[in-house]
Parts: sequence; C-alpha cells; structure tokens
Amino acid sequence: MLRRLNLRDFVIVPELELDFAAGFSVLTGETGAGKSILVDALQLALGSRGDAGVVREGAARAEISAEFDRPAHLNDWLEEAGFEDGGGTLLLRRVIDSQGKSRAWINGSSATVSQLRELADSLLDIHGQHAWQGLTRAPAVRALLDNYAGLDTSALGRAYGAWKQASDNLAAAETRQTDLLRERERLAWQIGEVARLSPGLDEWDALNTEHQRLAHAASLLDAVRGALDALTEAEPSAESQTDGALTLLEKVLDYDARLLPAVEALRGAQAQLQDAGHTLSAYMHGTELEPARMQELDERISAWLTLARRYRRPPAELAHLLSQWQSELQALDAATDLAALNAALAAARSMFEQEAQRVSRERANAAPKLAAAITQAMQQLGMSGGLFEVSLLKQEQPQSFGLESAEFLVAGHAGSTPRPLAKVASGGELSRIALAIAVTTCQQDSGGVGTLIFDEIDAGVGGAVAEIVGRLMKQLGRERQVLAVTHLPQVAACADQHLLVAKAQHAGLTLSTVQAVAGEARVAEIARMLGGERLSSTSMAHAQEMLDLSASPSTKTRSKKAKS
Repeated sequence: MLRRLNLRDFVIVPELELDFAAGFSVLTGETGAGKSILVDALQLALGSRGDAGVVREGAARAEISAEFDRPAHLNDWLEEAGFEDGGGTLLLRRVIDSQGKSRAWINGSSATVSQLRELADSLLDIHGQHAWQGLTRAPAVRALLDNYAGLDTSALGRAYGAWKQASDNLAAAETRQTDLLRERERLAWQIGEVARLSPGLDEWDALNTEHQRLAHAASLLDAVRGALDALTEAEPSAESQTDGALTLLEKVLDYDARLLPAVEALRGAQAQLQDAGHTLSAYMHGTELEPARMQELDERISAWLTLARRYRRPPAELAHLLSQWQSELQALDAATDLAALNAALAAARSMFEQEAQRVSRERANAAPKLAAAITQAMQQLGMSGGLFEVSLLKQEQPQSFGLESAEFLVAGHAGSTPRPLAKVASGGELSRIALAIAVTTCQQDSGGVGTLIFDEIDAGVGGAVAEIVGRLMKQLGRERQVLAVTHLPQVAACADQHLLVAKAQHAGLTLSTVQAVAGEARVAEIARMLGGERLSSTSMAHAQEMLDLSASPSTKTRSKKAKS
C-alpha cells in the first residue's frame, strides 16, 4: 500500500508531502489543475522514462519519493539485491536534473531504474482513461486471462525455448553438414598427430630437467667423486680431522664444562659429514652416463618442438591443446549426429506440446468464468443485456505463449452480436467495459498489488452509472488501496479520502497544490463538480445529500429506488 508521496520541483509542484490512507481515495480538481501529475510522479518513482521536462522551470532538479508498505514476497529480492529491509517499508526515490540525467535509490541505497521497474509490478497497477486500447491487443488480453486463471506460463516459455533451440541446432547441422564434416576431419587428423606424441600435462618440464641432468652427468660425477675424496678418502680428510679434534677436546672436557658446546657441535658435524658421505657414495653408484637415454630424450624433445612450431604454441601447451581439440571434436560429433539431433527435437517438441495443452485446458476453463464475471459487472454499469465473451483462437503455428491467442468480444446491449472490443464504437461504452474488466480482474487477483490507480477511467460515464462506479471502487477499496483521478461527483462522494488539486498563480508562475478536504470544503468541491464555479445553495445541498447517501449503509437500496 502507498503510504506517502513527496515531490519537490516536479512540473508545476514546488513542494508537496502527501499521506495516503487505506481504502478508496479520489483526486479531483479543475481541468488543468494537475490531477494526473501525481500519477505521473508515481510512475517515475517506479522506473518509467523521465526527461528534463519534468523539472519545474527555474529549478535544478526534480525529486520524487514514494513510500510503500513492503510486501513480504519482496524480502528475498531486496536481500539478494543488497538493499536494507527498511523496517517493513519500501522507500523509492528518483531525482532527475535539468539535463535529463536520472538517479534512483531504494531504501537509501543507490539503485538502477530497471530495479525500480522490477518493483513496480508488485506495488502499483495503473489503469488509464484509455485502458481499453490495450485490451484490443492479444498479448494484453491473454495476460489478463492467464492472471485471472492463476496460470503460470513460465514453464511453457522454457519448453518453447528448448524446442526452438533444438530446432535451430538441427537446421544448422543440416545446413553446415559438409563444412562440419570437413572441420571434423581436420580436427581428427590434428588430434591423431598430437596423440601419437601423447604429451603428458607436466611432461615437458620433466623432460627438460632430465635432459639437463644427463647432459652434465660427467661433470656431476667428477664433482661428486672429488667431494667424496675430500670428505672421507683424502689424507687428511674432513672426516678424520673432525674425529681428531673431537678426540682432543673430549679428553679435557671434564676439566672445563665451557668446552661442551664445541664438543656437541663437532659431534653434530661428524654425523652430518658421515651422512653426506653416504649420500655422495650412493649417488656415485646410482648414476651412469646413459647415452642411450640421452638419445631418447633428444628425439622426444625434438618431436615436441616440431609440433609446437607447427601449431604455433609453446611446447608446454601441447597437452592442453590436445584436450581442447578432443572437446571440440566431441561437440562436432554431436553437431553432425543428425539422428540424435532429430531425437532431441522430437523430445523437446513433445515436452512443449504437453505443457501447451495443459495451459490450453486452463485457459479454456477460465475463459467462460471471466466472461460471466465481466458480463455481470456490465449490467451494473448501465449496459443491461450486454454480453461479454472471451474468445480463444487457435494459432496457425505454436508460439512461446501457447497454442491459442485470446480476444475480447462485446455486445453492448441485448440482441446484438458480440464483436471485437476494438469495433465497439461508443467511447462511453468502451470506458465502462474497461472499468468492468479492471474491477473484475482486480477483485479476482487477491494476491496482487496492494494499490490500484484509476486515472480518469470513468470518462464518458455519468448519471446513475457514475454512482455505481463509485460504489464499485469503494467496494474494491475494502480489499485494496484504490486511488482514482475523477471528474465525477458521484464517484468522489463515495471516497474514504478526498484529495483536492488546485492551481494558482504565484510571482508569475503557475503552481499546483494538493490537500485533503473534509467537511464543508469537501461539500464545496462536490458542489463545484456538480454545477461549476458558482456555488448555489441548491448545489451545496445536493452535494451534501450525495455524501450522506454514499456514507449510508442503505445506499444501494436507495439507488435502486431512484432508478425506478
């Protein structure tokens, strides 16, 4: 539900802070006073396109803030998007500067305009005075029917997408079959050539390490032999000299304990020299010049380098290149397997058809129920004997939305044949039919948005029908918050909250203000709507009577008597 709207320097509104109540609220005022400005502001706060034209003349920027009760189902969305929870409220803010640049915030954190649009469907539903125009378009009709039926078509859309993708894959394979086979042969030959080398992932580094060792084997053996002589075999050797020093110190150690660290260090050195000697001796006995192995390494490294130059890759990447080509070959095998592609297409089409048939059954079940409900609403709106139908038309080709389109047919009075809504000539009838559809679908959509806005949707309506429109909106306001921009006193008299939009001149500028009216001020506004600017005692009395009747629980009964 909409709680508060704040405007600053928006069009002809210098500053405005407006609180909204639950139930049914109306916005009234003279023509041109700016009644629809508030609707435009709300649409901007919810991500509609804005430009520098919304900035009040002489101001640097326009600011719009709208505060809503936060629907529980938005909690996860807000958390995933990184916005604060707002303590149960949802504060949307939009700023547009005089250059047309726009910025947006959600609960105080910077947001994108597209994120505002994502929230719009959960917060507001706006029905304009030309709402019937959208009802002549098949997608809008189908969306209304699906919404009325509580039908989720997301699975249908996914199934259609999978079918389309499978069809595209098969068509591409058939068209490119020769090219794909040629590409497959090229890849298979390259894979065969590199596979004969069978390069290991870390083999290149290992080959180079071993090659370097064998290439310097003679130098290594000479160095090891010399080191071993110095340690153990030469006279005197490092090991014998260490033993001699240790023997001399151990003889006198009892006379002075300060020699103990030196003795322990020599003992450690003695052990390390012995370990080094054993290691060098083992290396001597385990190392050979291995000319045959050296030749093998030379040949294998040469093979690596030849392939690396041919395919213009570093030698170390050959193993990864082979793996890449093998994956590409698998993909080509799949792309050239027409039997498998045909089977995948058949399976995808079968899945789509099953889902489409389910959707068709639910639409066929909901269509007469929706038609009956709207027909009943038409009788209340001065179209006695009128008939409304929802026609389902089978498509020549299946579409992402299913097997059928939908169309609204209307007969404005008894005895006439229902015709497409677009061919109904009377503007008054069109407005009333649009209102009947809006009220019916809004009442059905109990889990929908919390706020409904009717922007002069009652155009072309008057008399007793206008009173019925007001009562319908008041009834709807018991379930949801309803805000109506209206020029009808009968509708305004039924409101729970009455907001008056006024235009005035100040310092040569035209400014617009909005304030809640009650008591005598509201009576005066209703009287103005009834009889124009010159208020008479008769129009005031009539206005008071309308307010009294709308507030009375027996309004419905009195209205029927008035008609008779």
